[in-house]
Amino acid sequence: MIETEHPKLSVARQCELLEPPRSTYYHHPKPPKEADLALMKQIDEIYLESPFFGSRQMTRWLQREGHVVNRKRVRRLMRLMGLTAINQKPSLSKKAASHQIYPYLLRTLKVERSNQVWATDITYISVCGGFVYLCAVIDWHSRMVLAWALSNTLDASFCVRAVQRAMAIYGKPEIFNTDQGCQFTSAAFTQPLLAAGVRLSMDGKGRCLAHVLVERLWRSVKYEEVYLKRYETIVEAHANLETYLLCYNDRRPHSAHGRQTPSEVYHAQLDQAAA
Repeated sequence: MIETEHPKLSVARQCELLEPPRSTYYHHPKPPKEADLALMKQIDEIYLESPFFGSRQMTRWLQREGHVVNRKRVRRLMRLMGLTAINQKPSLSKKAASHQIYPYLLRTLKVERSNQVWATDITYISVCGGFVYLCAVIDWHSRMVLAWALSNTLDASFCVRAVQRAMAIYGKPEIFNTDQGCQFTSAAFTQPLLAAGVRLSMDGKGRCLAHVLVERLWRSVKYEEVYLKRYETIVEAHANLETYLLCYNDRRPHSAHGRQTPSEVYHAQLDQAAA
C-alpha cells in the first residue's frame, strides 16, 4: 500500500493518510520457519475448537496427532499468536505491572441497547510466509463489527486505531470491555476513552466466558473466511476480510437475532431510541 517512489507523497505522509504508524512500515520481522507456520495454523484450528487448551494440553493433542513437538515450542508459538487458555485461574490475563486495571462492570448488567457496551479483542490471521493480527471492535448488543484493523506487530497502536475509527463513525459507548492484556491496559488505549467519558471494564479472575461474544466472532471469521482461502499478502488479507465483515454486518443474519443482521439490529435500536 505504501509506494516508496511516489512522486508527490513522502512515506511519512502516506503513513498519515493510510493510518499505519511509520514503525509498522519500516518493521521487517524475521520470517518464521515454514514448519512453525504450519504448526501455528494447526494450533489456531485446535484453539477455536477447544479454547480452554493451555500449552500442556495443546502439546499432548498435537503429539497424539503425530507432531513431534515439546511444550516449550508450543508455548512459544501460542505466545507469539497471542493465545491463552480461556479458563478460571489465578492469573487469567498477563498484564504490565505499571498499567492500571479497571473493574469488571458487566457481572449483573443487562445489555439491551446499541452503544451500551462495546468490546474488543485480537486474533491471529495466517498469511503466506507469515501472519498478522486482527483487532475488531464490536457492539455487544447487536454483535455488529464497528471497526477493525490489521497489524504485523502485537502492540497497542492498531487497537487504538480501530477504536478511534469506531468512535469517529458511531459515537461512543457507555462501557468499553476488554481483557487485561497489555495492549488494552496501556495509557495509549485507555486515556482517549476515559477522556471521552467512557467507563472501562476489564475481564478478571473468574470471568472466563466474559469475552465469549468476541470469540464467537473469531470463530465465524476463521471458518467462513480465513480457512477457506490462502492469503498471499497483507493487502489481500485486508481486502478479503473487508468484504467478509461487510457481509457479516449487512447480509448475514445472526443466530441471536433470528432473521435480522447485526447492522439492522444496531441501527433499528438507535432509531427507536431517537424516535
